[in-house]
Amino acid sequence: MFPSSSARRFRFTRRRNESANECVAMSAAPPLQGDDRGDALTSTRIAHLPAVLTKRIRAMQGRRSINRFPVKFLWAIFAMALTSCSFTAELVPKDGPTAEAVRNAAEVHVASGETLSYAFVKLGPETANAVNRTTNALALRFNGLASSKSHKAEAPIGVGDVISVTVFEALAGGLFIPAEAGVRSGNLVQMPNQEVDSSGQVNVPYIGNVRVAGRTAKEVGAEVSRRLANRAIEPQTIVSVVERRSNDVSVLGDVNLPARFFIDPSGIRLLAAIARAGGPKSPAHETIVTVQRRGATAQALLSTIIKEPSQNIPLAGGDSIFLAREPKIFMAFGATIERPGVSLTGVVGGSSVSRRFSFDADNFSLAEGLAKAGGLDSLRADPKGVFLLRFENKRTLASLGVDTSTYRSDAVPTIYAVDLSVSEGFFLMNSFYLRHQDVIVVTDSPTADLQKLLAVFTNLSQIAQGAGFLANATK
Repeated sequence: MFPSSSARRFRFTRRRNESANECVAMSAAPPLQGDDRGDALTSTRIAHLPAVLTKRIRAMQGRRSINRFPVKFLWAIFAMALTSCSFTAELVPKDGPTAEAVRNAAEVHVASGETLSYAFVKLGPETANAVNRTTNALALRFNGLASSKSHKAEAPIGVGDVISVTVFEALAGGLFIPAEAGVRSGNLVQMPNQEVDSSGQVNVPYIGNVRVAGRTAKEVGAEVSRRLANRAIEPQTIVSVVERRSNDVSVLGDVNLPARFFIDPSGIRLLAAIARAGGPKSPAHETIVTVQRRGATAQALLSTIIKEPSQNIPLAGGDSIFLAREPKIFMAFGATIERPGVSLTGVVGGSSVSRRFSFDADNFSLAEGLAKAGGLDSLRADPKGVFLLRFENKRTLASLGVDTSTYRSDAVPTIYAVDLSVSEGFFLMNSFYLRHQDVIVVTDSPTADLQKLLAVFTNLSQIAQGAGFLANATK
């Protein structure tokens, strides 16, 4: 049966009265501020509403459609994120513009043209030995200075040096010795010390100026005796260098006590000069030694000078030695283990992935470099996909049987591949030396992308479950 008209009028009147009471209750409630506006019907804001509205909202949340609303909403957002790049770009924080935005903003687009061609070499025992020989040969050395005779048996006199001249006569009554033989204890006369002038000469009584610069003390003494022979009685002359001011070297740069000192008559070698300057501040494998001599410059690694005696060259007057810290570095990219690392400047922090590292020794192997970068990530890395990238010498590649006829430059882009899925790969990696600015790349395994995708779905499902739990908790 249909309800009577009087019953319908009664229910309508009751609903109208309840609505009026609700409006009165809402007007009596405190005003909402800020983000609270528009959220008054959520479960977190129910406590601020009157009791009548609270009862109605609780009833609405008990319905099945409202209970499933958060899960549907999250899946809708996820679908939009996968299909809309602009939505994702606005939603996710980033450090800069996207690649698409940079390309679209450009007014002129220039194609790269030709691709970079490179050689691919699988690392083996013979390959490692041949490449290591090239690595050792590329080390900085004093090629020209090591073979030159920088220090003579007797150093020549130079401008600014202070010398003394002593003349002996055979009999008294000559030019320098009085006739009374008993007056002096020896038949000699010592002249005042003299500094070699800018023209390279000194003045000797009775003979005038004598050129001494560039000549040894013996050569100068012989000339003075020859020019006094017609005036003195059988003169014999001894010339001595009192102070050598022209025969100095300077050691500066990355040393503890930069100094300028004079070379002893016996000479001095490079390492001894560095020692007199307090020694280097940095490790030997990170220190480059530069020698400037008569307008020419030569460089060598300090560790090479220590290992090879021929590189410990004798110094010459006027040499300048400069020490500089220049650490060799390599870079590691890809699937290595992320852990806090230490940068070249000693600042702790960051990840060891995609970073640059310094060598810890003169001969630093690929195994040591990969270990310093964190090692292979067992969940991501492909042990068959470990590569070393560098510019290799063209002659070295030709000796390995690589066709280098298409490369015009002596430096050929080369990728060395090592297989760490077998034990042989670890031995090869430990015997293969790195070079300055080498790049190590560890590729992801074929299942790495699948693991990343599954991780995204797992995180989203956990968020959805958490949202559903909160919705059920507000019933």
